[in-house]
Amino acid sequence: MLKFDDRINFNESKNDVLAVGELLIDMISSEYDDNFECNSYNKFFGGSPANIAMNVKRLGINSLVASAVGQDGLGGFLLNSIRNSGIDTSCIQQLEYSTSLVLVTKSKTTPTPIFYREADYHMSYTLEIEKAIKNSKIIHFSCWPISKLPVRNTIENIIRVAKKNNLLVCFDPNYHPKIWEKGENGIEYIRSIIGKVDIVKPSEDDAERLFGKDCYENQINKFIKLGAKLVIMTLGSEGAIISNGKEVIKIDTMAKEIVDTTGAGDAFWSGFYTGIVKQYTIRQSIMLGFAVSAYKLKYVGAVVDLPKIEEIKKLYNL
Repeated sequence: MLKFDDRINFNESKNDVLAVGELLIDMISSEYDDNFECNSYNKFFGGSPANIAMNVKRLGINSLVASAVGQDGLGGFLLNSIRNSGIDTSCIQQLEYSTSLVLVTKSKTTPTPIFYREADYHMSYTLEIEKAIKNSKIIHFSCWPISKLPVRNTIENIIRVAKKNNLLVCFDPNYHPKIWEKGENGIEYIRSIIGKVDIVKPSEDDAERLFGKDCYENQINKFIKLGAKLVIMTLGSEGAIISNGKEVIKIDTMAKEIVDTTGAGDAFWSGFYTGIVKQYTIRQSIMLGFAVSAYKLKYVGAVVDLPKIEEIKKLYNL
């Protein structure tokens, strides 16, 4: 059991976080617009795992990204963004498919996305990725890469090797029916994955999509019963409720100013991972996660110029 006041002991590894999955372009509307009536969009670096890798690098720990992009200008832009952040790109495959893209509405609540996917779901399992797994402490992935074949097989191999090597495996169960093949039961597959990981961070909406409407406590218990060791359920402006199966804590939001919610969840993961790698307790690391998320919410785009985690700690009096 992952106790809130415990620290997680990791094996000595060169890399801290291996973030696996989509690397793509976020085209975000220049105005607040839930109906796609805006005529102008701005290009941003995107993809949840890549956002996390870049964030934790800025916060002060090491990261790698395992992903796939196209052999095109957008793929080149993404690769250069990763390289400029000081992150090794050896686990990013360049394929003869178009780079994936998401059209997103600028929002103060939940962004509305339209998905255009190609290269990201063709990522294959390679010796380079296996080497990266064995040299890391934490594996992170979301629903995006498990929603399509053949990359789903790659994720299953990564989980298997990660567990064999005693890594911490973390999963963002951000189920969205539009990224799954029609007729496929994505919900059942996600439920089967939860028992293979250590930590999950569903939003209130994620839980409702997976299990239907219910109270927070019951929703969290459903994740615990499926095998998750720690469940962090975010509740938007109401903060979060967290359980390890024995204890439950409630945390209020730290956000005072909201400009753009894109990437707020990734920012949380980034602060949390940086905290546990730097040997803060799980409770302290959760608080750092919410502080980094609150900092990010003040800016447009999924990846912003974050200070080191020690400065975040001072800014939010943690």
